[in-house]
Amino acid sequence: MRCVVQRVSRASVRVNAEGIGQINKGILALVGIEHNDNDNDVSWLADKLLGLRIFEDEHGKMNLSLVDVGGDLLVVSQFTLHGDCRKGKRPSFSDAAPPDMAKSLFDKLVATLRASGVKVETGQFQAKMEVELINDGPVTLLLDSKKNF
Repeated sequence: MRCVVQRVSRASVRVNAEGIGQINKGILALVGIEHNDNDNDVSWLADKLLGLRIFEDEHGKMNLSLVDVGGDLLVVSQFTLHGDCRKGKRPSFSDAAPPDMAKSLFDKLVATLRASGVKVETGQFQAKMEVELINDGPVTLLLDSKKNF
């Protein structure tokens, strides 16, 4: 799983001009699921999102997690994170998981995150979405579960 993590003051997602998810202080996580991802990748990413220390403590140091600050999560599926642009001008998405598999793993990720007690909002799987955010910092990080094992 690949994930673009953005620390936000607020973020929202719309489908057909209708708001379907909105958070205040927290993390916007754009999640791409690869064809060989599994439950281990889900667990790793959930743990990372909940425990990543990217929020400032009383000394201005990034030392607090989403859980520590009582932040929210907006999780949006984004298969284009597995776009391969090494050849030609058009990305290849052959490494992205098929939709049924990706939705199943995405739903497991969301359920795992919600089980922690954190407020979790989502986009709509396979929909054309408009994502709006105020990046706080800015802080933007890349996570890849395959680079962990």
